[in-house]
Amino acid sequence: MSTLARARCQAKAHPLAMDAVLATAVLVCMVAGSFVEPRHRDSVSWALRTPDPLSLLLMTLGAAALVFRRRAPMTVLALTGALSVIESVTGDPRAPVAMSAVIALYTVASTTDRPTTWRVGLLTMTVLTGAAMAAGPLPWYAQENLGIFAWTGIGATAGDAVRSRRAFVQAIRERAEKAERTREEEARRRVAEERLRIARDLHDVVAHHIALVNVQAGVAAHVMDKRPDQAKEALAHVRDASRSALNELRATVGLLRQSGDPEAPTEPAPGLDRLDELTGTFRSAGLHIEVARADQGSSLPAAVDLAAYRIIQEALTNVQKHAGPQAKAEVSVVRVGPNVEITVLDDGSGEHETQDGGGHGLLGMRERVTALRGTLTTGPRYGGGFRVHAILPVKNRTPTGEDPA
Repeated sequence: MSTLARARCQAKAHPLAMDAVLATAVLVCMVAGSFVEPRHRDSVSWALRTPDPLSLLLMTLGAAALVFRRRAPMTVLALTGALSVIESVTGDPRAPVAMSAVIALYTVASTTDRPTTWRVGLLTMTVLTGAAMAAGPLPWYAQENLGIFAWTGIGATAGDAVRSRRAFVQAIRERAEKAERTREEEARRRVAEERLRIARDLHDVVAHHIALVNVQAGVAAHVMDKRPDQAKEALAHVRDASRSALNELRATVGLLRQSGDPEAPTEPAPGLDRLDELTGTFRSAGLHIEVARADQGSSLPAAVDLAAYRIIQEALTNVQKHAGPQAKAEVSVVRVGPNVEITVLDDGSGEHETQDGGGHGLLGMRERVTALRGTLTTGPRYGGGFRVHAILPVKNRTPTGEDPA
């Protein structure tokens, strides 16, 4: 830390002591100036003189008042101004008592607003200069009288400049702090959104594969004694489903690793190009599925592709868990204009989860669709079964909901 910075810190920590030091310095300057007088009124030569006791008393009182200039700036200005007026009327030759009033005026200007500075500064300049010109022993055009006018104006101007600079620096500091808070809030918001996205992915992965494992494990337990070959096949499906779940969990949780951690898997996110693989896992679990695609093999944005895959995955998982053992499912992917429509139907007799019932599958699907500004419709079908219908916009929409031209 530099010497100037250290002095500023000490001044802020002990303001009264620093004002006492300033008052002492001002007193020394005023006393030293009181020993000098012009030799001739119209010349520039100087001579030594002995100041009057009254002038010494006025200088001492004015300097002592400056000790409290921060606590009561207006009162100190009024006191030092009164002492300066007394010295201007009685002093011959005059002592520089007005120096304490200039310091007090500077303090008022640096701690108040500009209108107050103008009013107080003009009043102080008028009173001190007018008293010196009208009632003082010197002619009204004397240099000492004009000097009082000039020094009071300098004190008010300097104080206003310091106050303006202090306000400017404070505004810059507040703007920087606000920008920093905004960046931190934005970072926290993005972290929260990323955590929510990862939580949805984890839910979809775990729910899908655990449902398959549960079904295949039940099949294996049922046919273990009578048909061991089928039981081995079911256990093989359990192993494949659990391995796939672990791989997807590893890929998803790998996003949370820090830069110094081992390299995370770089497997791309699943999409509709893996729809056959997805439906194959459900078919191996005993679910009858029919797939119809009319999307002309068009490529989708990564977010839309992932959302479509997860919606079908979650819908089929719900069919597997809730529709019953003899249920059939139909999956359709259709490209309609600027949108892609995903429909999953089943004819099961079971009751699917609902948002009111506390299930997270439909809620996760709705959040994915809402994030893409699409629409999701879910509910029971007439005559039995359940329907999931999602419309996902392929292109980004404007805030008004229209496609950009």
